[in-house]
Amino acid sequence: MNYPLKAIIVEDEFHSRETLKGFLRSYCPEVQLIEEASQVEDAVAKISSLRPELVFLDIELQTGTGFDVLERVNHLDFHLIFTTAFEHYAIKAIKFSSIDYLLKPIDMEELQAAVQKAIQLRAQENRQKLLENLLSNLQTPASENHKISLSTAEGVEFIPTREILFCEANGAYTSFFLEDGRKLLVSKNLKEYENILQSHGFMRVHNSFLINLDKVKKYVRSEGGYILMSNERQVSLSPSKKDEFLKRMGY
Repeated sequence: MNYPLKAIIVEDEFHSRETLKGFLRSYCPEVQLIEEASQVEDAVAKISSLRPELVFLDIELQTGTGFDVLERVNHLDFHLIFTTAFEHYAIKAIKFSSIDYLLKPIDMEELQAAVQKAIQLRAQENRQKLLENLLSNLQTPASENHKISLSTAEGVEFIPTREILFCEANGAYTSFFLEDGRKLLVSKNLKEYENILQSHGFMRVHNSFLINLDKVKKYVRSEGGYILMSNERQVSLSPSKKDEFLKRMGY
């Protein structure tokens, strides 16, 4: 049944709030705006009582942050789209958890794409897990304990980064090779995961490979040089990446 997504906007800038409302009215008929808020307390109360399916949440509010709102609402069963005026420090954590975000000034086409994703996910039960994973990652200082959200054809999997051996480019997709022997195919390209994982002990060693440096078994100098991973898989090493790789590995 196709009925409008009930939505709440949490935004403390009047101009930004009015612009978003105008875009939703004109270009996103699938969204029914039921309420708006500009402060943390008000947002928590309205989200908790009205139970929206979709929340547009500004990261920086005058009375706190969007994360303060998430930590205090009494349920997380809604699709979330963050909005922010700049590349916030938490953007990487947001990407890590497969949460959508829009940079201000909001682009109408990006807004429509985010809304369509919310509609596609409305019947799934992963929304709460996505938000719980985001909050967990933000509260966990050790990056090796972070979990990345990976959307596959079967659903969303939450994988600790320490269990990823390496990622391999597969056209517009990326294959994840895990410690337990599984291989997950995810519909994002390798560059996107390079940006997300490079600060978690991963390195792009070849156009086709992003590896977990903790899972390297050895470097083999013969045949032009290649990397042997802990699962005995050989990974190519680009000549241009050789010096950086050896330095990071302490060779």
